[in-house]
Amino acid sequence: MKTFVHKEKLMGTAFSLGVVAEDEQEAKHWLKKGVDEIKRIENLLSEYKTTSVTSNINAFAEERKVAIDEETFSLLERSIAISKLTKGDFDITVGPLKRLFNFKNTDFEMPSKSLIKKTLDSIGFQNIILNKEKQEVAFKAKDMKISFNAIGKGYASDRVKKLWKGYGVISGFINASGDLTAFGQKPYGSHWNIGIANPDMKKEALLNIPLVNASVATSGDYEQYFLWRGKRYSHNINPHTGMPLSGIKSVTVVSPSAELSDALATAVYVKGVAKGLEFINQLPQTYCIIINDDNQLFFSKKMAYENPVA
Repeated sequence: MKTFVHKEKLMGTAFSLGVVAEDEQEAKHWLKKGVDEIKRIENLLSEYKTTSVTSNINAFAEERKVAIDEETFSLLERSIAISKLTKGDFDITVGPLKRLFNFKNTDFEMPSKSLIKKTLDSIGFQNIILNKEKQEVAFKAKDMKISFNAIGKGYASDRVKKLWKGYGVISGFINASGDLTAFGQKPYGSHWNIGIANPDMKKEALLNIPLVNASVATSGDYEQYFLWRGKRYSHNINPHTGMPLSGIKSVTVVSPSAELSDALATAVYVKGVAKGLEFINQLPQTYCIIINDDNQLFFSKKMAYENPVA
């Protein structure tokens, strides 16, 4: 048995897909199917493709109800459910706020309070109106937009994993720029592992986590941040205040689902260390590691005392 790997830029990020197999041609077939599935999902969810479902929603949902496919509708439902679970700390409508800031590691002038306040009127998951019977979506707020950036890559990874298992693949992984979904074992029986990067030295791992049929996602300010009056701010935005976050360098979440890990990593970042840990400690089969601005590590209770994926 051998691990066969394919790397490609998809959904705006570097994907690495791997399967364990004996036959190279069969492995290449599975890898191609995985890539095709991610491309299919990108064509549904990308806000940068004018023909995508997301772009169609953003273009017309403010003025009328927009009928969409069942798959995207279901993802919208789950996104809103996570928003409710996290009390609005995860919100797929936060995009207009992000566009007010420049996250390119440079000093700049903070947007005015009045502009931030005005933009806050354009966001809020509660302003997404869904009609399940007709599979329609509409917006209540003016200038509102949605983005699946904080959940879409996780969803794509889950879909590839399900697809491969349906084909009989016994072991594999999907790595979306450091967010890892893995199942089965390596060719010689060991677990797949992921390293938690040092926020100040991305190529250096602070610790390694073994994965058994689990998904890991990290939300960090490794590359996207800015400095203002000597203070470092993350690219993550607080949906309640409209302000970029500070105090945390990275949040890593482990759960059975890449989609869930992806979304919760953002939510915990917004909640902060204390509330974030308290929140994760209440969820089954879900764990997290937080690194603050002083490079202190904080673990959720089960992560500290148990095998994180047992």
